[in-house]
Amino acid sequence: MKKRIIMVVIVLIFIFLYVLSLFTPKAEGGYSREGVGILEVKGVIKDSKSCREALKKFSKRGDLKALLVYIDSPGGGVVASQEIYYAIRKFKEEKKVPVVAYISSVGASGGYYVAIAADKIMSAPGAITGSIGVIAEFPAFYELLKKIGIRFRVFKKGKFKDVGSPFRDMTEEEKTYIDELIEDIYMQFVETVAERRGLKKEDLKEWAEGRIFTGRQAKEIGLVDSLGTYEDALSWVGKLAGIKGKPKEIKVPKKKRGLLHRLLEGIFDIPLFKLEYKMVF
Repeated sequence: MKKRIIMVVIVLIFIFLYVLSLFTPKAEGGYSREGVGILEVKGVIKDSKSCREALKKFSKRGDLKALLVYIDSPGGGVVASQEIYYAIRKFKEEKKVPVVAYISSVGASGGYYVAIAADKIMSAPGAITGSIGVIAEFPAFYELLKKIGIRFRVFKKGKFKDVGSPFRDMTEEEKTYIDELIEDIYMQFVETVAERRGLKKEDLKEWAEGRIFTGRQAKEIGLVDSLGTYEDALSWVGKLAGIKGKPKEIKVPKKKRGLLHRLLEGIFDIPLFKLEYKMVF
């Protein structure tokens, strides 16, 4: 009987110590048990699904006290970039945690659009950022098709229905229409940057001509707040969250893709009309 009581007491002590450890600020090695979610935005931004799913998982974690958005992207689709931007803003409002963006090698165009969703932006001094602008691309095959004797007959309702068709040249009216469309999307970009960075649109437009900047240049004109390394950014957002010690990094496991998926990726993603926030050299 006594042995059973002793065993129960020992088990209860272990349970108590485990529960206590969950609320202890620091763990072994100087790492805090409170962590920072790492949202990675890498490569060309084609869609927002993976980022939105990661943020949903982060929102369910009680140990997540801040978010670090790691960016290494030249930009990408307009809508995808905007969706990630709004998803980060919504996450911050609901979770009520500080958000810092870190621009690594490249954080331009759509990549920079994502960055301005954060409270603060840190960049590597030699990183490439900026490129505030919009680009639309229309492939044109009509001259080649004319040479080989191929013609297309188009039946449509609405004079702009086939605007940008690769099988004919654009009319002046169509060029004006597309230019107005791009201007509106461009101004959305400029207005968002001006609002988030506390800049005047009139002053910003001097820099918002698709120009790229190093991290150091971007800091001088107010596009980023600070310069440093990834570790500096992690430490910074940890301090903003009140985390003592080195914060642990919370990442969402990446889904494994088969060889066939990787080989075919992007083959069918070739739209005839592309409207993008993209850095172009």
